[in-house]
Amino acid sequence: MEWSEEGVVLTCRRHGESSVILELFTRARGRQLGLVRGGRSQRLRSTLQPGNSVSARWRARLEEHLGTLTVEPVKMRAAVLMDDPLRLAGLSSLTTMAQLVPERQAYMRLFDAFMIVLDSLEQSSHWPALLVRWEMGLLEELGFGLDLTACAGTGSTERLIYVSPKSGQAVSEDAGRPYAGKLFKLPAFLRGGQAEEPDSRDVLDGYSLTGHFLNRHVFDARGLEPPPARERLVALLRSQADSD
Repeated sequence: MEWSEEGVVLTCRRHGESSVILELFTRARGRQLGLVRGGRSQRLRSTLQPGNSVSARWRARLEEHLGTLTVEPVKMRAAVLMDDPLRLAGLSSLTTMAQLVPERQAYMRLFDAFMIVLDSLEQSSHWPALLVRWEMGLLEELGFGLDLTACAGTGSTERLIYVSPKSGQAVSEDAGRPYAGKLFKLPAFLRGGQAEEPDSRDVLDGYSLTGHFLNRHVFDARGLEPPPARERLVALLRSQADSD
């Protein structure tokens, strides 16, 4: 068995004296692992950093085997973001969260959105909101998508400003007013039709929303703690919002 694919490094774990187990996110083959011989060498160490794109070739006798990977660098993002703690935290959170998808299954839409967030980390100030949108897509791909199209109580599509923490459905302003303290805020940038950049409080509301459903449906269900990388990102965003 053999395939070649471009992928993004998610993790790199030591294996034996000189090798590593490399975890990649690819468009056509999803999340893939393989053994990289000599992966701890000085030549490869900088290439195998989370967030970097590589050209990979995987080989194994049988498809279900771990297999071996040979890689060549394509885009070295990690070094570019190293001096920006907030963007580096965003990169760490994104690559950590991508590890939640089942292995060896293609998630092409999720991967395409993943690449948009990666590129925005280098080029745009909008990336925190894009990362929230990506987490929404992750929930959907895992079977826990939120329904933000109409009010859970009335069916109305107008003034949807809340989300029920139980059903994951939108709630209108009128229907939600008596329960506002128990509902999540639905940020304008997740409602659609907003061209301007969301403010920092809207973004934090977005992370609170996705975080609740990730905890409920993914982390708690798998007996996992929320990833420290994501918690660090949210803490940095909150600190930045408080100083603005």
